[in-house]
Amino acid sequence: MPDVQSASDPRNVAIDRVGVKDVTYPIRLREREGGEQSTVATINMYVSLPHHQKGTHMSRFLEVLNDQTRGPLRPDAIVKVAKGIQEKLHAEEAHFEATFTYFMRKKAPATGMPGLMDYRVTFECVANHRDDFVLTVSAPATSLCPCSKEISRYGAHNQRCRIEAKVRFTGVLWIEDLVELLERSASSPVYAVLKRPDEKYVTEKAFENPKFVEDIVRDLALELNGDDRITWYCINSENFESIHNHNAFAQITRDKRPGR
Repeated sequence: MPDVQSASDPRNVAIDRVGVKDVTYPIRLREREGGEQSTVATINMYVSLPHHQKGTHMSRFLEVLNDQTRGPLRPDAIVKVAKGIQEKLHAEEAHFEATFTYFMRKKAPATGMPGLMDYRVTFECVANHRDDFVLTVSAPATSLCPCSKEISRYGAHNQRCRIEAKVRFTGVLWIEDLVELLERSASSPVYAVLKRPDEKYVTEKAFENPKFVEDIVRDLALELNGDDRITWYCINSENFESIHNHNAFAQITRDKRPGR
């Protein structure tokens, strides 16, 4: 049958990324404490397309994914999938992204009541002349405004925030490790289950630890600067303001690799 995708294209325009998006696929992950959990990932796969080629072969992305995994995707297969896509489609560069919900059992701070917290996680891999892997984790938390605390006669306004870290790293970095760093940078973590003693604890902890959005990203940057596993990071916090009709946002990007 004619291979239309491999035909030449006269427009002489290269494409940075072309491929398939929103592929639903199972993923299985090891937990830091020794267990495993299964969840569902949304996967995007792309290649770069040279100026002379009319199109890419979309079915081959799924062929590689299924051939390399033969079941639920595991993190250690991601680089192999990206390399397999690059080789199968004869591409200069291939991109692989898997975004999923990761669950952690978390006890309430005062009563110890257990609950499952959900965190958004993304694995990204680029295969070209070298393999590049980036882990992204976002966590909800609480921030309490230092200015409001300083100027108000009664209490201070607080709000939920979403803190996100994209990191490159060496060695082993668990999702749980990054979640803990994110939550430590906030005024207080949030929890799935809170009884009244827990609510009192969380409210008072946030009041005693007020932070602007700038404080959150600076404190997180210090944590990541002190972790030798982290070689590069891009971090941000978005605070969902409770007394304004807008959100507050701050971001820091740093490359810790020598000479960068």
